[in-house]
Amino acid sequence: MAYINMAPHQPCDSYFVETEDTTCVISTAERLQYESIIKRQRQERIADELSQEVRAEYLPEIVDHMAAMEKQTLPDVASIDIQEEIKWFMRPYLVDFLIEGHTFFQLLPETMFLAMNLLDRYCSRRVVYKRHYQLVGCAALLIAAKYGDRKDRVPLIRELKSMCSMLYDEEMFTQMEWHVLNTLDWVIGHPTVDSFLQLALSNAAEEDIELEHMAWYICEIALYHRDFVSTKPSVMARASLTLARAILGRREVVYADWGHDDNITLVALSQQLNQPSKILAKKYSSPYMSSASTVLEKFMEHQAAIARRSSPPTPPNDFYHKSVENNDHIYHTPQKPSNNPTMANGYITPPITPEGDYNLAVGNNPYQGHPQRRPITPSPVSNDVYHHHQQQQYHHYQHI
Repeated sequence: MAYINMAPHQPCDSYFVETEDTTCVISTAERLQYESIIKRQRQERIADELSQEVRAEYLPEIVDHMAAMEKQTLPDVASIDIQEEIKWFMRPYLVDFLIEGHTFFQLLPETMFLAMNLLDRYCSRRVVYKRHYQLVGCAALLIAAKYGDRKDRVPLIRELKSMCSMLYDEEMFTQMEWHVLNTLDWVIGHPTVDSFLQLALSNAAEEDIELEHMAWYICEIALYHRDFVSTKPSVMARASLTLARAILGRREVVYADWGHDDNITLVALSQQLNQPSKILAKKYSSPYMSSASTVLEKFMEHQAAIARRSSPPTPPNDFYHKSVENNDHIYHTPQKPSNNPTMANGYITPPITPEGDYNLAVGNNPYQGHPQRRPITPSPVSNDVYHHHQQQQYHHYQHI
C-alpha cells in the first residue's frame, strides 16, 4: 500500500487538521445566549430571596387563610353515604382510573388531590348516577389541571374521551365540566394535602425528597378509603409525615398543633398500608419516586415477621369440638339465599323519570320510591338516539 506524503501545512479537505492555534472563538450569538442565561439565573436567585422574605412576613396570614379554606371546601362524607346509585366499593376503580390518567399526562401532585376534592364535593351536593361517575371524575381532573397545572399538560377532551373508551361524546365532557363548576359555585381553590406537606417540610428546614415521596404515597393510599374523605388536609399531612418518618427511620418531629384528630388519622392510616392498589404501587415503584412502594412493602414484611416472632402460640381449645346440639350460640356467616332464582344480585335500582323523581310503588310495582334529598346530576345528551331511548323508557314506566 502506498502512502502519500503531504506537506506539514498543506490543507486537506477530507480530514480534520490540527493547528497550533488553540484559541476558542465564540460567535456573537453564542456569547449573547450565554449572557442571557447568566442574567436569568441571577434574576431567579434574586426572586427566590425576595420570595423567602415575603413568605416569612405573610406566613401567619397564609396559614390562617389555608385553615379557613380547608373547612370551607371539605366534602361531607355523610351526604355521599346516602347516594342511591354510587357506592363506596366503586371508588377504588375510579381512583385507579384517575391515577393512571394523572400519571399519563404528567400532572403535578396537587392536581390529583384537588381533582379528588372536587369530585367528593360534587358528590356531596348532587345525586350522581352510576353511568356518570367516571364522567364526573374526568371533569374534576380536567378542572384541577386547568386550575394549577402547566397549560401544555392539560388533557384535551378527545384524550379524555379515548381514556373512557369512547363511552362519552366530547359534548358530554364540556357539559359536565360546566355543571361541576356551577354546582361548586366556581369555588375551585382548595389547600390540598400537598400544600400542607410543603409547608411542614419548609418549617422543619428539611430537604428530604425520599420522605416527601413516601408522604405522597401514604396520602394517595388514603384517597381510596371512605374514612379519609372528610379528614382535613392539614391533619392528613401531619399524620402521613409522621408515618413516613417511622417507615424511613427518620428523626421524630413533635408538632405543636397535634391533636385528637391526628391520633385517630394516624392509627387509621397505619391500618391501610398492607394492601395498597397495584396501580398506585406501580406508580411509586420507579426510582423517580424513590421506590416508595418497594420500601413500604419491605417495611410491612419486616413488621409482620416481628409480630409473628413475638406472638405466643395459640393454646389448644376443644371449644369447637362440641356436639352440634350445643352449638346454637355460635354465630355463623349469613349465606346468600338460593331459593329465589329470579332475585337479582343486589338491590334493584329504581327507574328515574326525566324530572329526576323516583316512581313510587303502585299496586304490584316492585320498585320502592325514595324522596330526593338533593338535586340530581343532569344527563348530558350526546345524540338523538340516546334521547329517543330515554323517552321510550319513560313511556314504558308510565304504563306500569
